[in-house]
Amino acid sequence: MEKLWNKEVEQRFFNEAQEFATPEQLFYVTDSGKHVAYWPKGYDGTKSTLQSRNALIGNFTEKWTTDLIQGVVKDKGLFAVQGAICNEIALSNQSPADVIISRGKNINQNPEDILAIIEVKMSVVWNWELQKNKLVCIGDYKTHQGNPGLLRSDSMLKAIGKSINIRVSSFKASKIPIIIMGNTPVTNSYYSKVDHLKVAGIIQGFWSVNPKPLDNNGENIKKTEKQGVHRFDSFNELKNTLTNLLTEERNYFSSMKSTKELGQIIEKANKEQTYEKKAEVFFKLINE
Repeated sequence: MEKLWNKEVEQRFFNEAQEFATPEQLFYVTDSGKHVAYWPKGYDGTKSTLQSRNALIGNFTEKWTTDLIQGVVKDKGLFAVQGAICNEIALSNQSPADVIISRGKNINQNPEDILAIIEVKMSVVWNWELQKNKLVCIGDYKTHQGNPGLLRSDSMLKAIGKSINIRVSSFKASKIPIIIMGNTPVTNSYYSKVDHLKVAGIIQGFWSVNPKPLDNNGENIKKTEKQGVHRFDSFNELKNTLTNLLTEERNYFSSMKSTKELGQIIEKANKEQTYEKKAEVFFKLINE
C-alpha cells in the first residue's frame, strides 16, 4: 500500500461494511429518508444517535494503518502488529496498542522489541449519501455537523491520556516513540498543547495521513511550530520521517528535583568521558 487516506478508502469502508451491516447501522436517516454519513449543516429535522458504526470504523482504520505501516517497515525486517499486548508498559488485554512496530509479529510482546507505538484516531471524514445503493460524496467535514478524527476533543484527550499512562508505566517505555495517527487536522486550540507534549517527550507527534481532507483546499495546517502536528502528503514523506524516528535513539525522562539535586546529577554525569556515557549516567541518576 502506497496511498494515504482519501475518498476511495472511505468508499471501501462503506462497501465492505455493508456486507454484514444494514444501511441503518452505517448511516443516519433524515426526515426525508436520505441515508447520510453525517447530519449536513443546516439540517434541523429529527436526529438519532448512531453508535453502531464506531466499532466498525475503528477496526477498519486500525487494520488500514497496520497495512500502511507494514509497507513502510517491510524492507527493514520489521513488523506492524495490530492489537499488541505488553503488560510491562500498560498495554493490556483491556487496552492494547492499536498498532506497534516491532522486531516480532506476535500479539504478546516484550518491551525491548517494540520500536514504536501508534495510536489510531481516525473516522469517516467526508459526508456520504447512499443513493440507490450507490455512494455519493456530498461534502467535506466543513459541510457536516460532525467532528471527525483528531478534530474531536474526546479523541485528543483519550490519546493523550493513554500515552501518558504508557510513559509512566515503566522505565522500559522510555525509549519507545509514541505517535497519534489521524486522518484530519488538529483543531487550532490544541496547537500549543501538542507542541508542548512533543517538546516534553511524551508524544512524538500527532500525524495526519490525509493529504487533502478539504475539497476546496481550505485551511489545513501542514506543521505546527514545534512539529507536534504534521500532515503527510505522500507515502515517501511518511516513510522518510518514520525511518528517521526509528533510527534515532531517544530517551524520555521526567523528574521533579531541587535545583541543588539537579546540579549534583549534572556534575556527576559530566565526569564521564563520552557524550553517550554522560547521558547514560544522567538518566540513571535522575530516575533514582
